[in-house]
Amino acid sequence: MRRILVTGGAGFIGSHLVDRLLDDGHSVRVLDALSVQVHPDEQWPDYLNGDAERIRGDVRDAAVVRKALEGIDAVYHLAAVVGVGQSMYEMARYTGINSLGTAALLEALIAHPVEKLIVASSMSVYGEGRYRTPDGKLVDHISRSLNQLRSRQWELVDERGDELEPIPTPEEKQPGLASVYALTKYDQERLCLITGRAYGIPVMALRFFNVYGPRQALSNPYTGVMAIFASRCLRGRSPVVFEDGRQKRDFVSVHDVAHACKLALEVPGDVNTVVNIGSGRPITILEVARLIGTLVSERQNEPLVTGQYRSGDIRHCFADVGRAQQVLGFRPRIPLEQGLVELAEWLQHQPASPQMELATEQLNKSGLTI
Repeated sequence: MRRILVTGGAGFIGSHLVDRLLDDGHSVRVLDALSVQVHPDEQWPDYLNGDAERIRGDVRDAAVVRKALEGIDAVYHLAAVVGVGQSMYEMARYTGINSLGTAALLEALIAHPVEKLIVASSMSVYGEGRYRTPDGKLVDHISRSLNQLRSRQWELVDERGDELEPIPTPEEKQPGLASVYALTKYDQERLCLITGRAYGIPVMALRFFNVYGPRQALSNPYTGVMAIFASRCLRGRSPVVFEDGRQKRDFVSVHDVAHACKLALEVPGDVNTVVNIGSGRPITILEVARLIGTLVSERQNEPLVTGQYRSGDIRHCFADVGRAQQVLGFRPRIPLEQGLVELAEWLQHQPASPQMELATEQLNKSGLTI
């Protein structure tokens, strides 16, 4: 049994991880700021396991962090503000919480080293995923120009104008940081890995792909896209899909993510590495919107395809999960269809929220949609 600190443990992914750790017999302490964007009433959520010790506080507060680390053997660092679009006009907040908050935690860990530090990173650090040319050449460093986006030419092409084929993205692909959020997540993982090597703390950075499942906050317009789609469907509105809806993503159940986090704790030795955590199965955003609409709404609302582009968005990215299988012994267990049924059942009992529309308005006002 270990004494484990989970920063951000009252959130969507964190609360599921807390359940898993307690089930395994560990003692768990949660540090969470209870941000109003995720917790509108600023209270501990009912779904948070009652056996977990709770400390309310900001990860940037050195005194609070030192208190939270007392007697702790291992740390999961999940505390972060999430969202690509919002990060593009709330740069100071994202940088402060994600980057400086991680630095504050690491300074405290220097004085109180632990057996292992596991940090939640994101697939957003890749920017565009990996592509292949028609003649088989791998392409990692590519993006779409503003002229291309204004012309609604959504797919990526090579220098000859031939369309590129998206393929699974491995960890060795170099980052292509396309948003402030992506930059801060890369900050988080690199800060942890650098500090871990310098002070002998084993670190593992888990790059989560698109996580979905029960407990996603419908009040947060920058939560997972599935919850955003569902919120509109529950209010009788069509899901809003940017570009042409054919962009591909990798959706992984929160239960699989919590299991991967558990496995990361159990890996022996001084492992300092990054690992993709996804399903390895690509699906288009348009397909997801239709599936969600079918499951949560009595009346099928065909997705509204806007033909707009949001600054910071990428076209395709889905996981190569080979390293997760090799290093962690991780294989996703929950098929998308099964996970969506569970999500739909949970969402039926949640109040719908208009926050997505307000967030889109803010993006438009900030000139971040094309």
